[in-house]
Amino acid sequence: MIRFYYHPTPNPQKISMMLEACGLPYEVLPVDTRKGQQHDPAFRAINPNGKVPAIVDTDGPGGKEVRVFDSNAILLYLAEKSGKFLGKPEDRGEFLSWLMFIATGLGPFSGQAVHFQHVAPEGSDYGVNRYRNEIARHYQVLEDHMEGRQFIVGDEMTIVDISAWGWIDKAPFVHKNPDVWDKYPNIKRWFDAINRLPAAVSAREVGKDHTFKTEMDEDAKRAMFPSNYA
Repeated sequence: MIRFYYHPTPNPQKISMMLEACGLPYEVLPVDTRKGQQHDPAFRAINPNGKVPAIVDTDGPGGKEVRVFDSNAILLYLAEKSGKFLGKPEDRGEFLSWLMFIATGLGPFSGQAVHFQHVAPEGSDYGVNRYRNEIARHYQVLEDHMEGRQFIVGDEMTIVDISAWGWIDKAPFVHKNPDVWDKYPNIKRWFDAINRLPAAVSAREVGKDHTFKTEMDEDAKRAMFPSNYA
């Protein structure tokens, strides 16, 4: 059984899709980050970095319980455990390269673009300019790569597609532009195809039986961005 620590945000959403796609049994355990539950000692024992998603595999290697944190590490772990969505051996270099491109570039730069455009105090012009332009650059790298391609790597879906789907799902919010898809038709074509898959559809239902805090009040900001208040 996979215990899945979840909040309805892009990185946990990747894991929702992966769990739905690979068919491993799992249990959803809500972590309300705007209430600061990611800082509870019990959760920090699972992810010392205090972020979601995280998982605990109660039947890990050798039958022992194992924790995994960081969304791309979890995707790799689940792919290896299930034997699914790892791509073909001949594509391994591309597979690792694009997975890390998402893990170290498209994902975190999307998060910073959201923060500076939607959360940071007005007047943070340098930060807004920096991350808005960097996320546009990352999207263009992927846009150029996706010309004539159905999947990011190889000729079948891999966890690279699942990883990208989690953040690209929020493209208009990330870019603060409802017409952003006009700039990236290759990404939009790819995204629409992935988004129609049964695993993507069912992933959107994960956690809907739980009510999460939605207000971005002062307590939520302190919980989510504690280093700003150190």
